[in-house]
Formats: sequence, C-alpha cells, structure tokens
Amino acid sequence: MNGIGLLWTLIIGALAGFLAGQLVKGRGFGLLVDIIVGIVGAFIGGWVFGALGIFTVGLIGLLIRSVIGAVILLVIIKAIKSA
Repeated sequence: MNGIGLLWTLIIGALAGFLAGQLVKGRGFGLLVDIIVGIVGAFIGGWVFGALGIFTVGLIGLLIRSVIGAVILLVIIKAIKSA
C-alpha cells in the first residue's frame, strides 16, 4: 500500500468509525478507536457485502460499506458487553 492509499484508509476508517459511533452510541470514541473501529468495520462490511453479492465503487461506496460494517461491529460488542 502506498502512502496515499494508507492516508485514505485512515481517513475513511476514522470517518466510518466516528459515524458508526454516532449511530450506535450517540458519540464517537476518540480518533484512535474510531480509526480502528472503521478499519475493522471496512473488513466486516466487505465480507457482508460480498456474501450478499453487493459491490460498492469509489470512496463513497467504501465509506458506506465501512460504516455499515462498523455499526455491525459495535452492535456485536454492545451485545457481548450487556450479556
């Protein structure tokens, strides 16, 4: 991955993690945790979308997929913590 790709990954990850935090808990978790949640969410979203046969294009598509994956991740974490 080149420097530009890494930078976009971090930006999309941070934005996706922040948006997912807003949707699930009503606030973000701080920059570092938002980035981690967003990047992991991108992998989860990619897996889910691929399994459903849905494909996204461009940065907006990546952001949407990442946010959905991050929301799934946060809902799972929330369910485990409350159990």
